[in-house]
Amino acid sequence: MNSQSPGVRKNGDALRGASRLAVQATRGVMGLVEEVHCTIASGPSVLGRPLERPARAVTGWIYSTLQEATRHVGAGLDAVLTRLSPWLGDSAPGPQREAVVSALNGVLGDALEAQGNSLAIPMAFRVHGQPLCLEPEALRDALPEAGSRLLVLVHGSSMNDLQWSRRGHDHGAALARDLGYTPVYLHYNSGLHISRNGRALSALLEQLVACWPVPLESLTLLGHSMGGLVARSACLAAEAEGQGWRPLLRGLVCLGSPHHGSPLERGGSWVDVLLELSPYSAPFARLGRIRGAGVTDLRFGNVLDAHWEGRERFGWGGDARRGLTLPEGVACYAIAATTAKALADRLPGDGLVPVDSALGRHALPELTLRFPEANQRIILGANHLDLLDHPEAYAALRAWLAS
Repeated sequence: MNSQSPGVRKNGDALRGASRLAVQATRGVMGLVEEVHCTIASGPSVLGRPLERPARAVTGWIYSTLQEATRHVGAGLDAVLTRLSPWLGDSAPGPQREAVVSALNGVLGDALEAQGNSLAIPMAFRVHGQPLCLEPEALRDALPEAGSRLLVLVHGSSMNDLQWSRRGHDHGAALARDLGYTPVYLHYNSGLHISRNGRALSALLEQLVACWPVPLESLTLLGHSMGGLVARSACLAAEAEGQGWRPLLRGLVCLGSPHHGSPLERGGSWVDVLLELSPYSAPFARLGRIRGAGVTDLRFGNVLDAHWEGRERFGWGGDARRGLTLPEGVACYAIAATTAKALADRLPGDGLVPVDSALGRHALPELTLRFPEANQRIILGANHLDLLDHPEAYAALRAWLAS
């Protein structure tokens, strides 16, 4: 049995994860330098790159030697840290360390998970940064004041559950105080595909609802940024699998969620394409391909496997989504932010997400998410993160969720 306390991490595991990441980054940079070196040494492409064979023979030997040496250094460091692990002790990660690890997961969380790196975040429900054990007695102990109105908050890309608290305000805590909700916070690896996180959230909600210590009257999902897409994806997964938590869902609130994608990711995909046009810039396209699957899902707002399966993540392809709908029988709400100070026909977004994307609007009727007009708000003079603590955003949440 693991006697380690919930929320406590082994320092040795964290150091091994960081060292593996550093070694991987070093080898990746070596590969990039090798490709640039070889491209330049091969001669002009207009002449058919006449020196490519000898250049590859020389650079291949040099860089393979360096790669092998780096691999051995990494393996040796890993072995040493494994032996030292019992003496390195345990610690509870602080907010700064949590923020750094969350950002790493947002950028390359799928690679961390695939490599078994201890820095990959496992999905869990948490309260005050402590993971909840999904067993009736454990939940009763952890949430002695649990009520019949459950609120699950889902953070955005590269963030974590602790970051719902901003400038002294936390929507979950405020709704608990004012309306009697019991808030539970999801902590997850935002570098994975949104549809994967949606399925995992749906499965965890099934366990949470089954173990809830008092009879449940309602469940509400509140998602910020990518969190709104993960919540929508969980609803679709629950409907497909007939899961029991779905009939309890009464509300879905999306704060600045890029339902139709973000221009930053679409711009990033064009950079990938342009870099590939020249043999001298092509090696640098690798740098753009460290983006996690969750990030590339934000090009259009993919929430189902069918939206990305069989498609090149880093190439430029069209929008594969069709027939989007909001969950039936659920009160759905959307809040957008704009840096503009006054309403106008064409509003800038919040710095990351356009207003139309956050409100589910699309030029094609089949892709439009039809949030009722009364269930939409636009917050003026605000950026993407301001939605976490803006008084107008909370006033809308409180009014909507009071009913």
